This record gives sequence, C-alpha cells and structure tokens, in this order.
Amino acid sequence: MGSADDDHLPKKQTHKSINDQTKYKLKLLVLIILTNLLTIYIFTSPSLNLHPISKYTTNSLFPAFDSTSLLQELNATKKELETSRSQIIVLHQQLKSTNQLVTELLAQLNLLNQSINRTTDSSLLNFNDLLDDLSNEAKLGLGPHKLPLGLSPRSGTDEVYPSVGGGCLMYKEDLAQYMTYNVGNECPVDDVFAQRLMLKGCEPLPIRRCHPKAPCGYVEPTPLPKSLWSTPPDTSIIWDPYTCKNYSCLIDRRKFPGFYDCKDCFDLQFREKTRWQFDNGGLDFGMDQVLSTRRQGTIRIGLDIGGGVGTFAARMKERNVTIVTTSMNLDGPFNNFIASRGLISMHVGVSQRLPFFQNTLDIVHSMHILSNWIPDTMLELIMYDIYRVLRPGGLFWLDHFFCLGTQLNATYVPMLERVGFKKLRWNAGMKLDRGIDKNEWYFSALLEKPMS
Repeated sequence: MGSADDDHLPKKQTHKSINDQTKYKLKLLVLIILTNLLTIYIFTSPSLNLHPISKYTTNSLFPAFDSTSLLQELNATKKELETSRSQIIVLHQQLKSTNQLVTELLAQLNLLNQSINRTTDSSLLNFNDLLDDLSNEAKLGLGPHKLPLGLSPRSGTDEVYPSVGGGCLMYKEDLAQYMTYNVGNECPVDDVFAQRLMLKGCEPLPIRRCHPKAPCGYVEPTPLPKSLWSTPPDTSIIWDPYTCKNYSCLIDRRKFPGFYDCKDCFDLQFREKTRWQFDNGGLDFGMDQVLSTRRQGTIRIGLDIGGGVGTFAARMKERNVTIVTTSMNLDGPFNNFIASRGLISMHVGVSQRLPFFQNTLDIVHSMHILSNWIPDTMLELIMYDIYRVLRPGGLFWLDHFFCLGTQLNATYVPMLERVGFKKLRWNAGMKLDRGIDKNEWYFSALLEKPMS
C-alpha cells in the first residue's frame, strides 16, 4: 500500500491542470475581446483615413492588385457606416420623443377616464363641492341640513335641502353678494339686484337671516272693500329701489314719454277701472261672460299670472272669487300695491313651477305676460304646468297673447293642442299701431281642461 502523500498526488495534479486550463481560456477570451474592440475602434473612429497602398507593395505570396479600387470601396463602406450610425442616432432621438408623447397621451387619457368615472359615478358627486367658493352664510342658505330625528320615513332621507333655484349656482358671485349681510340685523336694500338674480333663474332665492327694512311712519291699511280701489299712503313703501319716490309719481308716469312696465297701472281711476267690465266680441272678453260658461258659484279660486297691480283679482273678489296674483316689482312696488288692496300677491317669475297642487284651481288667467318673448320650449312647459294645476273642467283665460302672424298657426295653435286644452272661445286681431307690415297679432282664448 502506498503512503497518504501518494494518495493525494493525482488530485493535486488534477487541480493544477484545471487551473492552468482556466487561466489559458481566460487569457484567450481577453485577447479575443481586445482584438474585437481594436477592430471596432479602427473602423468606427472618425479619424480613420485610409491612404492608397503603394503599387510596389507586393511579394511572392501576394500577387499585385488594384489598391486604389480597394481603398475607394473601403472609404465608401466607411461613409455608409457613418451614415447608418447617424440615422440610428436620429431614429433613437425620434423614438425617445415618440415615447415621451405616448407617455403624455396615456397620462391625459388616464385623467380623462378618471373625470368620466367621476361624472358617471353618482357616488362621487358631492353637492358640497358645488358650494366650495361660497361664504358660510350662503352655504347655510343652500343646505343640506340634517334632520334632528334622523331618517324620515316620509321623505326617505335624513337631511333636507332648502328650495333654491338651480340657476343660483351658475351665478356664484351674485349669490355671494346677495348672501352678504350682518346676521340678525337689517338686510341690504337690494330689491333690484335680488329680482335680477331671480330673473336669471335663481328662483326661489335662498332664505336670509336678516330683517327687511321697515317703512318709516307706517299706518294701518285701508279696510275692505274700500281698499280695492284706493291708493295706499306713501309711508307703506320702501321707495329706495324705485325711480319714483311716491305714488303720485307712479300715477302721473303715464302722461310722460318713456317705456315702463304696466305704465298706467297705478292709476286706478284710468283704464284699470274698466278692465274686463265689457265684452266687445273680439279680443276683450268680459269677466261676467267668461264666468257664465260655468255653473254659478263653481268658479271660486284661481290664479292670475303676471297680474300687474292686481285689478283682475279685485274684480273677481267683487264676484266672490279668490285670486292669487303673481307679479314682479319692475321699477314699481307692484306686490306691495296688490297687498295694500287687500289681495294676495306672490313675488314669482313665470319660469317657476306653480306652487299649487294638481287639479285644484278653477281658473287661471294671464294677460300680456305670456307671449312670444318666452322661448317655445319654456312656454310649453308653462302651459303644461297650468294644465296640471287646473281641475277638470277648469278654465284657462289667455288674454291678449302677442305674436307674429307667422307664429300664430305654425307654433302656438299646435302647442295648445299638444297640451290638451279644448277651445271654448278664440279671437285674433292684428296689432296696427306700428304698421300692418310688422305682421303683429294678438289673440285671446278661453280654454278648458277636459273633464276626462
């Protein structure tokens, strides 16, 4: 048997042989890499300049050849390589720019997708977000407010929103101005501004926590029935918002040039005194003739839309019919004047949904206010709302509706038929004060909501 040293000898020789082979391979690999790098450097270096090879450079092993042609081919190849490298650089830059554009486009698409998701997902819509730019007082006026007893089974919610016109949020600056005041103190005298906001669609306006300015020297109103045809005292009005500062000015306004809404209305001893008292068989319907189309006593309650100073309601009151009058204070205290006569006034515009339950009113009247100045779609909505509040068999008295001759049969007759009214009486006449060539017309109609 051999010694232990003899046993390990083959293993040591094996390890040495493996190490030598590894070193040899590594050296060979390094040599190949260096050779390749040198070759790349020579053919890509911009300083490379091949010179013609001497025609005498020959030996017995390599016969003579055309060195000039070979050099030209090599130079041409070099130029092609340089051109290709330049094109690759340009393509790389373009690819980099395209990648940036694609990245930006994807970012924009992501934002758009998020916006669409916020719009379509009702759970992400928050009413409070619409109020961000408003004062705390304005936010209180628009709500919401939590119900103190929690969820109400009647409404199906635990909060309530004050009734405020949708147009309010379209005019946030005006709304903020309207809601700027000292809580618990006197409200600003901003009737004109507030009414302009209403006419923009912010109706009803938010409730304010302030007190309206009170008239100085206010006296008790004139008793009925004398109040129906009496001019109230000047001390019953806050005159700040109006051009006239007393009733005498309003009454005399009809005598002077200039356009005013319902210019002679405040003179109760002028044309107001005879309105609806007589029937001329044409545009002017008599009140008694209209009431006679129904059994006596069945016309009891009704509405006059845009009723000026309330004379229609006054005449109806004399016939035991209660009429609510809507009116706007267009450079005159129309609503105050109506109330001073002992009649019910409502400060609302024509675009607001009528605050009456369906099938409740016996008669609805409107003179002049419903005309072609109202957009057709809105006018049709108003007609449908009038139809809604009238009881079956109720009367719609459309008094002196103004339009052009081209609109009469093309627009308004079909509109009334679509709504579903039945004609009881219809009269049309041309308006001649501005000339026949204007083709301006009035028509008056007595319409009925069918019984079934």
